[in-house]
Amino acid sequence: MKVDIVMPKMGESLQEGTVIQWLKKEGEAVQRDEMILEISTDKVDTEVPSPVEGILSEILAAEGETIEVGVAIARIMTSGEEPAVQQVESAEPADAAVRESCPTPAKTVAIGAGRPLSSSAMTYEIPRKSGDRFYSPLVRKIAEENKVPLHELNSIGGSGIEGRVVKKDILAYIEQREAVSEASAEIAPMPAAVASSAGDEIIPMDRMRRLIADHMVLSVHTSPHVTSVAEADVAGIVKFRNKFREKFFQREGFKLTFTPFFAKACLDGIAQFPMINVSVDGNNIIRHRHVNLSFATALPDGNLIVPVIKNADALSITGLARSVHDLSTRARNKQLLPDDIQGGTFTITNVGTFGTLFGTPIINQPQVGIMGIGAIKKRPVAKEVDGEHLVVVRDMAFVTITYDHRVVDGMLAGQALAAIVHSLENMNQSTLGW
Repeated sequence: MKVDIVMPKMGESLQEGTVIQWLKKEGEAVQRDEMILEISTDKVDTEVPSPVEGILSEILAAEGETIEVGVAIARIMTSGEEPAVQQVESAEPADAAVRESCPTPAKTVAIGAGRPLSSSAMTYEIPRKSGDRFYSPLVRKIAEENKVPLHELNSIGGSGIEGRVVKKDILAYIEQREAVSEASAEIAPMPAAVASSAGDEIIPMDRMRRLIADHMVLSVHTSPHVTSVAEADVAGIVKFRNKFREKFFQREGFKLTFTPFFAKACLDGIAQFPMINVSVDGNNIIRHRHVNLSFATALPDGNLIVPVIKNADALSITGLARSVHDLSTRARNKQLLPDDIQGGTFTITNVGTFGTLFGTPIINQPQVGIMGIGAIKKRPVAKEVDGEHLVVVRDMAFVTITYDHRVVDGMLAGQALAAIVHSLENMNQSTLGW
C-alpha cells in the first residue's frame, strides 16, 4: 500500500518548509529511518528520514518548492500493513550547511504554496515569502498601498528577529523614498557589474552563505560597531589544562578545550556588568535576566553556525565544556534542533583557532555585544616580582569586545572587558576547585 510522507513540523511557529534536495529518486528502495530529502525552514535546515521501508513511488514536491506543514510531499509503496499517512514528527535536523542544487521538475504535479516570485519582477502583489525572506500581512499591505515593488521590498534592511522587515522599517523606507526627487527615483543608477577574466571561477553562494551575508550586512547597518581590545595572561589556564586534560578525557570522553574557560570569564564579566547582556527593541532596552551564550562554530564546508548554551550563567566550567562539545558536535553532524540556535543574548567567537591574534567580529543581532578570543601565544612581558620588574615569558591572548554603541558606551565595554581579563588571569587549580 502507499504511505504519504508529509512536510514535517519543525517548530511551533513554523508552518511551512522548502524542499532543498531529494536524496532518493522515484523508483528507488528506501529503508526505514534512511534520509530521503533535505528541507529548509525559517529557522534551520533538516534531513528528513523515511518512516517506513519500501519504494519511493512518487515525488510530489519539486526541489525549491515551498510546502505547508502536513501536506504530502512524497509517497512510498510498502509491502506491509502501514497507516495511509505518516507524519514525520521529528526529522533529524541538520545545520544550515546544506547543499544547493539546480531545481529539477517533479514528475507529478507539486502540491503547496508554489515557487516564490522572482525578486526582480516589477510587481506590487507581495507574497508571504520571497526567497529566504518572510513578510507579515501588515508589511505586505503597507507595501502594496504605497506601491513598493517586490524588488525594492527585498532590498530593505530589517530590524526584526532574524532580519525580518517590520512596520517601522518599511515606513522609514517609504519616508526616505518620498524625500528623493521623482527624477532621481526614475533614473536610479544601476550597480556596476563585476568584471571577470578568462579562467575565473564563478561560485554561486549556497543558501547558508547568503543568509550569513544578509545577516552581516543587516548587523552593520543596524548597529554602530566599536571594538575594545585587551591582553590577558592565561598561563594559569594553560597550566591547568595541561595538567588535567588526560584525566578530563577519561572522565568525560571528549577533549578539554580552552573555550569553556573563556566562556566562564565572559559570564563573570556579564555578571558584574549586566547591561551588556541586553537587546534593543525600538526605543526600549531589554535587559535579559539570564545569559544564553551563543558561540560561533565552524562547519565542515567552511560556513558558520551559532548554537546557544541556554542559561549558561548557571553552569560550571565542566557544564560549559559539556554544552560546547554537545552543541558543536551536533552542529557538525547535522543534528541541531531549531531551538538550539535561538534565544542567544551574547556571543563569543574564537578567532584565534588558526593563529589570528585578534579580530573585530560583527555583532550577532539582535544582541549588542560579541567577545573575540585571540590565539594563545608565548610572549615576553614585564612582571613585578618581589618589588622588581622582570621580563618573563608568559602565555598571552588578546581578548576583544565589539559592542553596539547605541546602548553600550566605551566605559561600560571597557569595564566589562577588564572584568573578563581579571577572571581569566585568576583561573588556576585553586580557584577552579579541581
